[in-house]
Amino acid sequence: MVKVREKQTVPDTIVGDAPNLPEKIRGMNKHENDKNDENLYFMALGGLEHVGQNMYVYKYKGKYLVVDCGMGFLEEEIGAGDVQYCDTTWLEKRKKDVVGFVLTHGHEDHIGALKFIWPKFKKPIYCTRFPAEILRQTFRGVEIDFNPEQDIIEFDHHGATLNLDPFQVETFHVSHSVPEAQMLIIKTPAGKVLHTGDWTFNDDNPIEDPTDYARLREIGSDPKLLACMCDSTSASRQESQTTEIQVRDTFTELMKNAPGRVLVTGYSRSIARMKMFAAAARAAGRVAAIKERSNPNPVPFVGLPEFREMGVEFGYLDKDEVYLHSEIKDLPAEKQAIFLTGSQGEQFAMLTRLCRGHVKEMKLQPTDTVLFSSIIIPGREQDVSYLYNKLARMGIKTHTIYDTDHLHASGHAGRPEYERFYDMVHPQVSVPMHGDYINEMLNGKMAMERGGAKYMMVVHNGEMIALSDGQAPYIAETIETGFVVMEGETERSTDDPVYKTRKKIASNGAIFVTLPVDKRGFLKGTPEVSSVGIFETDDTGFMKRQIQIEITRAIDDLTKTERKDKQNLIRAVQIASNKVVRASLGADKKPQYSVHFVQK
Repeated sequence: MVKVREKQTVPDTIVGDAPNLPEKIRGMNKHENDKNDENLYFMALGGLEHVGQNMYVYKYKGKYLVVDCGMGFLEEEIGAGDVQYCDTTWLEKRKKDVVGFVLTHGHEDHIGALKFIWPKFKKPIYCTRFPAEILRQTFRGVEIDFNPEQDIIEFDHHGATLNLDPFQVETFHVSHSVPEAQMLIIKTPAGKVLHTGDWTFNDDNPIEDPTDYARLREIGSDPKLLACMCDSTSASRQESQTTEIQVRDTFTELMKNAPGRVLVTGYSRSIARMKMFAAAARAAGRVAAIKERSNPNPVPFVGLPEFREMGVEFGYLDKDEVYLHSEIKDLPAEKQAIFLTGSQGEQFAMLTRLCRGHVKEMKLQPTDTVLFSSIIIPGREQDVSYLYNKLARMGIKTHTIYDTDHLHASGHAGRPEYERFYDMVHPQVSVPMHGDYINEMLNGKMAMERGGAKYMMVVHNGEMIALSDGQAPYIAETIETGFVVMEGETERSTDDPVYKTRKKIASNGAIFVTLPVDKRGFLKGTPEVSSVGIFETDDTGFMKRQIQIEITRAIDDLTKTERKDKQNLIRAVQIASNKVVRASLGADKKPQYSVHFVQK
């Protein structure tokens, strides 16, 4: 595996025996080697000022507790890569002091990076049974030294207390769009903080109890509550939360009025949504099913069929509530309701494949109706737009959150829910997390105005906040953070020259030049020139001929001494080629150049 990472700003080893040097010069901040330091520290490696890639670190007395370890959403300008996650270089150098990973819930942006990051630490993973089962099935599909009986420690999804010296972590249930979501109370002798994870107040959740408001009020009213690290994803939403029961009623009406099959696409981990889909289908006289994979062979990831099985195993779904499409495919179209993946336009998701005609056993029909029961995740707009337009061109009626009310219940709180939250929770310090900057600001503002927080810390990934009872928080250390992209079996940072070259080629094209030269640097023939995105590569192209002419002139103008250095030859090629390209295509065009030498 190739690993290319970003440089860190803080050295990680003490250089020599120099007790009189300042702490920064010696390579370690005071809080890292002072056992008398009573502060509690918080830092995000990912999850601040953006959505996804959640990974948070708490530090006390030289020990580190990691909360969540999630995937990020790929940025289109990267131009490649399968998945992205936090660069953990800094934390890896302290891994002997990491006490474990505690997971708030089972969404990919909170647990999806563990298969890449956990092998670097091999520390216990603490979670409820739902994310535990996801991890077991996920880790079976990758070759790592992992023992699910020892490396995963399950705790009760109704609430538990975990002793991870010097941290004590109490968990309690909160509503979200995936089962068994938890808020965390992280306690140390320095004080306690509330880490919310993702949450909302959806009291009509059909598969679980409501949020544990009694415990939330109790911890929220404690004057010793140092800080609240609170999800900010949808803080700007003004409307009250749509409930799963309202979604069920919307599904029912749409299914009753649809002329043929009804296809519902949403998040595969939303077991509550699947249950509401099944209830709506029954009420509309239909049979509910999921569209299973076309390939019956096992695959190394957890998808919709596996989540259906988990829902049944853990008692969230009845065995006969949701069938497989293969079991109901011969029913009349008006009797079928099918739940499938693809709400985000993912390349290999079922709805995307159906739109492209890549599913042999099932074809879309003009009488179908498709319900998009989801928001569009940031970065997926173009892919979802493709689905909307493709379905419209096929004459298929669609319903989305933009034209149909109560089609989706979010797992994230909006302003009405934050107001209720900060009527109960009154921290000394507000640390908004997981959301873009404006939503973090709105969250922090409500924490101060409604929750009485004295301080608000809207910080960047890598900024370590020092917390102490009754004291103003401050940034104790800043490390350089970033993310890495796993492309096949290669792990790269986003500063990798490969990605920079791809971006440059995508916007400016590339020119490839082969120079036939002798050992003295004299040309022994006409330079071979080809390009990507600049000109056609035929032998008669005007721009190609002009570049060949200018390169020949430029090299002939070099002195005998200059031409002995290949860097001078490369520079001459670039200057000569730019002269032609910019005259033809504009002064802003800056192609990527690749020069090869053939010894004659």
